[in-house]
Amino acid sequence: MKKNPNLWSYKGGILQCLLMMYVWKAVSAQIRYSIPEEMQKGSFVGNIAKDLGMDRRGLPTHGLRIVPTIGRIQYFAFNVNNGHLQTSERIDREEICGEVERCILKFQLIIESKLELLGVEVEITDINDNTPQFLPMKWELKIAETATLGDRLLLPKAQDPDLGINSIQNYQLSGSSHFSLDVQMEENGIKHAELVLEKILDREEQPVHDFILTATDGGDPVRSGTAQIQVIVLDVNDNAPVFNQQVYETSVMENIPKGSTICTVQATDQDEGINREIKYSFQKITDKYSKKFLLNSTTGEIILKETLDYETSSLYQLEVEATDGGGLSDTSKVVVTVIDMNDNAPELAVTFVISSVPENSPTGTVIAILNVQDRDSGLNGEIKCFIPNNFPFQLKKSIDNFYSLVTDRALDREQVPSYNITVTATDHGTPPLLTSTVVSLQVLDTNDNPPLFTESSYTSYVIENNLRGALIFALKANDPDWEENARITYSIMEGVIKIPPVSSYLSINSESGAVYALNSFDYEEFREIQFLVRAQDGGSPPLSSNVSVTLFILDQNDNVPEILYPSPPTDGSTGIELAPHSSEPGYLVTKVVAVDADSGQNGWLSYQLLKATEPGLFSIGLHTGEIRTARFFLDKDALKQSLVVLVKDNGLPPLSASVTVTVVLADSIPESLSDISRISAPADPQSDLTFYLVVAVAFVSCLFFAFLLVLLALRLQKWRNSQLCDSASMNFTGIPVSQFVGIDGVRAFLHSYCQEVSLTTDSRKSQFNISKTNKSGMLTNPLTDEVKDPIQGAEGSDRNPGELNGDLIVIQVS
Repeated sequence: MKKNPNLWSYKGGILQCLLMMYVWKAVSAQIRYSIPEEMQKGSFVGNIAKDLGMDRRGLPTHGLRIVPTIGRIQYFAFNVNNGHLQTSERIDREEICGEVERCILKFQLIIESKLELLGVEVEITDINDNTPQFLPMKWELKIAETATLGDRLLLPKAQDPDLGINSIQNYQLSGSSHFSLDVQMEENGIKHAELVLEKILDREEQPVHDFILTATDGGDPVRSGTAQIQVIVLDVNDNAPVFNQQVYETSVMENIPKGSTICTVQATDQDEGINREIKYSFQKITDKYSKKFLLNSTTGEIILKETLDYETSSLYQLEVEATDGGGLSDTSKVVVTVIDMNDNAPELAVTFVISSVPENSPTGTVIAILNVQDRDSGLNGEIKCFIPNNFPFQLKKSIDNFYSLVTDRALDREQVPSYNITVTATDHGTPPLLTSTVVSLQVLDTNDNPPLFTESSYTSYVIENNLRGALIFALKANDPDWEENARITYSIMEGVIKIPPVSSYLSINSESGAVYALNSFDYEEFREIQFLVRAQDGGSPPLSSNVSVTLFILDQNDNVPEILYPSPPTDGSTGIELAPHSSEPGYLVTKVVAVDADSGQNGWLSYQLLKATEPGLFSIGLHTGEIRTARFFLDKDALKQSLVVLVKDNGLPPLSASVTVTVVLADSIPESLSDISRISAPADPQSDLTFYLVVAVAFVSCLFFAFLLVLLALRLQKWRNSQLCDSASMNFTGIPVSQFVGIDGVRAFLHSYCQEVSLTTDSRKSQFNISKTNKSGMLTNPLTDEVKDPIQGAEGSDRNPGELNGDLIVIQVS
C-alpha cells in the first residue's frame, strides 16, 4: 500500500511538537581540562562522555555537539564515535593569550535531546617552544673614551614570548676585556643586562670592542640566543643627552585617527656643535609595534601609523633612545594606554532555530537559541536583549549570554500566518550600539523562504578592453521552497554609486544568473563597478534577496608613457641643459621625468639612452631617469651634445616614448649663451644662396640699364655713320676706282670692329666681353650690305629683340 506523503509530513510535525514540549533547562556546571600548547591536531583533551556519565554508544541520539562561537577559531572538536574531546587546530599559547599568565579557552556544549548547555574550560599551559631572540642580532653601542670606571651601557633585551621559567633567565658576556656584565631585574620581573666599564678606554689604542651577548631561558632543554655587540669608543663628548622625563605616560582613545601624534619625547644635551644634535630612535621594538608607531628622529614625535584597537591591545610600552652627534645616548620609556570606546556593536548569532511550528504548540515551546557577545569592556560590553512587545514570544536568559526564544501564548494561524521576530541586542555604551536579527517563523507551509545566495558578497575581476558580450561571472541562489516558489529570477539593480550606470555595461541572464559585458571596460575611466543582484522566487507574494557585487577592472598596458620633463617642444626646439667643463664622472646633468597612466607592472618605467652625440659620455639611471656624466669632458668633445632618451614601461608588450635632450658644455650662463649662439648660428648654405641670388639680381639689373645706355649710344653712332655713308655714296662716273679706295677703306675699317657682349641673368657672375675682329682685308659695299638686327638670342634669331632671359645674349655692333 502506498503511503500518503502529506500524512507522514503531518506526523513529523507532531513529533517535532512533542520534542519542543521539553522544558529548557540551564546547567551552570563547568567542565575543566588542562593541556600543553603545540599539541598535534586530533590530540586527546578529555573524555566528555565519561565525565557526563553517558554511554558512548548512545551519543548520536543525545545530539551532543559544540556550540560554535561567532568570529573565533574553533580549536576543539567532539568525536561522537568515542565521546572524546580532541584538538582540531594548532594551539599556540603566545598567539592566543600573549603575555597573559593564565590562558583559558572557553566554549559551550549543547545536549539537544535535553536542551541543556554545558560550559567547558580548557587551560593551555606554556612549554618552552620559543628561543630567545635579539632584534636585530647585531647592535652598535658608543661610549666616550673619557668614560670613567663603573660607567654603564644598557644592552639590548632579548625577546622570548614564553612565560615563567621558560622566559629569559640570564645573560652572559664573552670576548670582552674592558667590560663586565651586570644583570638586574626590573619591577615587572624582566631581567636586563648592562655593560660596566672595568678598564680605562683609549680610542687611539683600540677604537672598537667586539663581544658576544648570550641570553638563556630556564626551560628544559635550555634555549639561548646571541647578539653581536660592537662598542665604538668616541673622542671627547662628555655630556650625554638627558630626557626631561624618564617615563612618558599618555592615554589615547582607541578611535584616534592615523597620523595623529601620540606623544613627544624631548632630550637636552649640554654640548655644542654636532655633539648637541640629538637623534631619536626606538631602542627595542617588535614588528607588531613598528607597524603601529613611527618616531620622528628629529622632533621626537611618536606618530600613529595604524588604528588602535582596545580589544586587541590596551597597553603599549616603547623604549626611546636619544643619541647625540658624538654617540652618547639616554633612554626613556613611553607607556601608551588605550582607552576603550564603544566601537563594537553586539554580535548576535542564532545557534538553534526551527522555521515552523504547528499553531497548537503549547506555551513555552522553544523557537530559537541565540548567543550574544560584545568585544568591548565595562559598561560598553554589558548587553541587553529584547523583542517587540506585541509578539506572542518572550526571551529567557540562560547561561553565558545565551537566550532562548519561546512562545508566550497560543498561536493563531488564521490571524498571523508567519512571524518575523526581530531580536535586538544593545549595549550600555554612550551612545549605545545595537545589533538586530530576524527570526522567521512559519505557521503554515507558505512561501516563507526567500532565495539565498551562496556567498554573502561577490567579487569578480575582468581585464579591460574585453570583448562585448563576454561572460564575466555567474551567481547562484538557492530557495528551499517547492515548485513555483523555488523558481528564481535574477535581475541587476543599481548600487549606491550609480556611476558608471550598470545597465550600460552589464546584463544578467534571468534564469542562470550569468553576468555578461555589454561594452568594453576602460581601466583608466573607472576601476570598479558596484551593484546589487536580486534573486526573486516565483511565489505569491514573491520573496527576494539582494547581494552586493563588486566588479574590479584589471589594467592592460594600453597607455604610452608620457614625458613631463623635458616638456615636448612646440616650436621644433629642444630643451637645453648646462654641464660645466669641469664636471666629474657621476655629475647630475638633468633628470627625465615621465609618468604612465597604467598601474602596477604596466606603469613601471625604465630609461635608456637611445642615441647620443658622444657615446659613452653620458649615462642614465635605469629607474630614476637621471642623466649623469660617465667620464671627464675632453677638448675634442662637441660643445653641444644631443641625447635621445627612450622611456619604456614594463608591460607586455612594452610601450615607449622618446625625448631629445640637448646638453651644452659651459661653465656659466653667459658662456653657455655665447656657445649656444656660436653653435646654433652656423653658416647656413640656404641663407648664403639667397644672399647671393639677391646680389646677382641687383647686379644684372644695373648691367641691363648700362647695356641699354650703351645700346642707345651705339644705335645713335650707327645711325650717324649710315647718314654719313649715304651722303658719301654719289656717282663718280669716269673716276678710277683707285681714287676711292680711301673712302671704302675707311668704311671697311669702321666695319672691322665688332662689339660682342655676353651676359646671363641666372648666374652669380656676369660677363661682358668685347672681341675685335680683323676685317681690314675686306671691302663692303654699303648699298649691298645686309643690315642685321643688333640684338639676337643665343638660341636662335627668332627671339624678340627686347626679350631677356637667363640664356646667353650676344650683341654685335658693327
